Amino acid sequence: MNSTGILKIKLAAMNFLEFAVWGSYLISLGNFLAEIGLEKDIYWFYTVQGIVSILMPALVGIIADKWIQAQRMLSLCHLMAGLSMGAAGWYCLANSGNIHFGPLFVLYTVSVAFYMPTIGLANSVAYSALTKAGLDTIKAFPPIRVVGTIGFIVAMLMVNFIHIQGQSMQSTCYQLFLSGAFSLIMVIYALTMPKCPVNRSNDSKGLIEAFGLKAFSLFKQRKMAVFFIFSFLLGVSLQITNSYGNSFISSFKSVAEYATSWGAQNANALISLSQMSETLCILLIPFCLKKFGIKTVMLMSMFAWVLRFGFFGFGNPNEGVILFILSMIVYGIAFDFFNVSGSLYVDSQTDPSLRSSAQGLFMLMTNGLGATAGTLAAGAVVNHFVFSQSTPESQITGWRISWYCFAGFALVVAIAFMFIFKDDSKRVTITPEKAEDMQGEEAGGFIYDAADNK
Repeated sequence: MNSTGILKIKLAAMNFLEFAVWGSYLISLGNFLAEIGLEKDIYWFYTVQGIVSILMPALVGIIADKWIQAQRMLSLCHLMAGLSMGAAGWYCLANSGNIHFGPLFVLYTVSVAFYMPTIGLANSVAYSALTKAGLDTIKAFPPIRVVGTIGFIVAMLMVNFIHIQGQSMQSTCYQLFLSGAFSLIMVIYALTMPKCPVNRSNDSKGLIEAFGLKAFSLFKQRKMAVFFIFSFLLGVSLQITNSYGNSFISSFKSVAEYATSWGAQNANALISLSQMSETLCILLIPFCLKKFGIKTVMLMSMFAWVLRFGFFGFGNPNEGVILFILSMIVYGIAFDFFNVSGSLYVDSQTDPSLRSSAQGLFMLMTNGLGATAGTLAAGAVVNHFVFSQSTPESQITGWRISWYCFAGFALVVAIAFMFIFKDDSKRVTITPEKAEDMQGEEAGGFIYDAADNK
């Protein structure tokens, strides 16, 4: 196997570990919290992911751009995330039956504060290595990123089928240990990645440049400002089903009609179909970007979110399980056509010297501000319509109303984006060598033709 093939395998393995960390708990945590009596606090555990993403990805990205190589920063962040998540698991195991919100929340918050920046860092490591190898990131990265989704799925299925989730309070704690273990493996593996460049220039610069905040200058371009604003609005939807999807499907176990259905008993496995859908949708991204352009791809994502929430609202684990399955299928489009395509688009519009901080800015707008606003709002909606109800049947009705509210929001955002966002730059082909000599909007590998975005 040639050096290019080996590089792709190494980057794919990095993505597998990166997202296995997240898949170990992201979908199943809400159900665990409900089991230990913290159902009304579920939204705080998902909101905090957004809160820490407001600052941490951008700050860590700046450090990676200016002082510490991205692959080393990736290792350091996973060390802190893994140790903290392991400590959270130990606390739950040692205090089974008497788990308090405060200690668990603090340990969990420290872990996600260091984990969230690693998503952008892993992207930067991959983009840097692929560019250095003379490869087109638009074609080479999506198949590598697919393996990350596979890692997420594997971790989810481990939690579901080795009975970490829902068997006993003690066994449920092990999902936190599993996440911590994947992070600690990543600590070592990240150091084997190709070295990433840093910009340690001592030239006299303004305050913004000195702290690596030049990526925020992208807001000076109307096109990019509008793109980031809608990234925020679309980010509102990102964590809603992660926060409440498992709890919603599992709640059917309390209703006699659905109690023994496979879906209600195996919510994590059912939801894993969402990530399986991702594996196909990621591979479609290069074709869709080339064929339709960023605007149409983003619109496809937005309308997919409408269907994602709507199918949840109409479905059930028995005769309506097909609607749940359809919701899982469209999730691949909803999540990847936004997250992966958006990341690639930002990379294409950014000078290589700002690659990590630009990715941090994208994370800030989506998983930071957007996800924070979304989970806070979703928590208020679900607590009002669902957890305020006294019977399982009335809670199911409340769930349906909640999903319809979320679908309505996504529809309004999609229609607004359709009329407001425009990208009129010309499509050009840029070699990695040429990109190194270019500044501004044309650096990075792909620009879209105006005809693609009408």
